Amino acid sequence: MATVSHPIFARVYQRLSVTMDRAGGAEHRRHLVAGLHGRVIEVGAGNGRTFAHYPPTVTEVVAVEPEPRLRAAARAAARTAPVPVRVVDGLAEALPGTDGEFDAAVVALVLCTVPNQATALTEIRRVLRPGGQLRFFEHVAAVKPGAIRRVQRIADATLWPKLFAGCHTGRDTPTAIAEAGFVVQELHRFKFPASGPSSPAAPHIRGTATRPDEGPAR
Repeated sequence: MATVSHPIFARVYQRLSVTMDRAGGAEHRRHLVAGLHGRVIEVGAGNGRTFAHYPPTVTEVVAVEPEPRLRAAARAAARTAPVPVRVVDGLAEALPGTDGEFDAAVVALVLCTVPNQATALTEIRRVLRPGGQLRFFEHVAAVKPGAIRRVQRIADATLWPKLFAGCHTGRDTPTAIAEAGFVVQELHRFKFPASGPSSPAAPHIRGTATRPDEGPAR
């Protein structure tokens, strides 16, 4: 089994995710999956906060979550989802899927925590069919040098990853997506939450990338 246990973080995240959705996260999740169709793999599904937003054109969601408490919460959320959702144990670096199996992949606040972004993104590309989409909603490194970038570097070098299950605030995720062989088609940058004080995790992105039609998965 691929279990990765973070019981304290899981309890905190279950409460925090509800607060985040009320602050606008639910709307971002709705935009994240709008227009998807066919079979979807959601990597790092957490407690299943995205499930309610999948459109009826999605025929199945395979939701991968390694943390036991969050996986149990995701299975409960799957029972009321508007589309079929199958929640499974697994890691982003070793996804439970064959080459080209899925029409789309979804990541929401996940690529900050994976031990190796390049490996995880290569795996996502592998299980996507040629032309398949990667939809992403992540917090990332601030674009401009300045106070936030400095705070992110300090946070990532000290307690932040230990407190938040390996989360890193200063990752250049858009570049990592492109370097994994995806073509980034849409990229929106914004502060989240939109109001209130900034934190190291305030800079966010949401967007779409595509696995090119030509060539095998890496």
